[in-house]
Amino acid sequence: MKAKVLLAALAASTAAGHSIMQKISVNGVDQGQLKGVRAPDSDSPILNVNDGNFACNTGITHKDNNVISIPAGAKVGGWWGHVIGGAQGSNDPDNPIAPSHKGPIIYYLAKVSNAATTGTTGLQWFKISEEGLNNGKWAVDTMIANGGWHYATIPSCVAPGDYLLRIELIALHSAGSQGAAQFYMECAQIRITGSGTKGGANSVSFPGAYKATDPGILINIYNNAGQPNGGGKAYTIPGPPVLTC
Repeated sequence: MKAKVLLAALAASTAAGHSIMQKISVNGVDQGQLKGVRAPDSDSPILNVNDGNFACNTGITHKDNNVISIPAGAKVGGWWGHVIGGAQGSNDPDNPIAPSHKGPIIYYLAKVSNAATTGTTGLQWFKISEEGLNNGKWAVDTMIANGGWHYATIPSCVAPGDYLLRIELIALHSAGSQGAAQFYMECAQIRITGSGTKGGANSVSFPGAYKATDPGILINIYNNAGQPNGGGKAYTIPGPPVLTC
């Protein structure tokens, strides 16, 4: 009976620790809550890498016609919150996400004709930035320390035009079992300006880019003392190489 109670408590704790990416900043300027961001009300992750909605998440309820202008070379931020609006009640220990949910944060772009109206089926995505595990610190730790913000740079060589920006967080606290890594992703509608010419190198499809057995997805991140530092081993971030200019 005690074991059942403990398992139920752990399940409730895990369920409470989820997150939603819901704001974009450009060179430090907050673009506004849900402006140009496609997001669901649910903070639940996707567990199946072959889910048909793996590109920009499922159950999208927040979508507008805003397209955020971003100069190539700009610093872009994505803001994560436990639920839409941020904290779930006062003193929420799981905002922006449960500290146990260690893992990488990854940024992809897909070129589209109209960011406000495009669907997500059949898009080709290329990776522009990633942060994983560095000296025992995960990208999620950096995001939590920044009050929910995590940042990347739009490569200066990216060609101008409309894109979907896919920001993905992978929580690896349970990833020692196949199908238990948690994938959180939202997409922003953006328009890149500048004179770059690159895009599409090493493009992948979502779903299709990841396998459930990829070493960065099926992984025990704990050492023998139970610390989530990767056991002293290098962590391999899933997906293609980052675009280089």
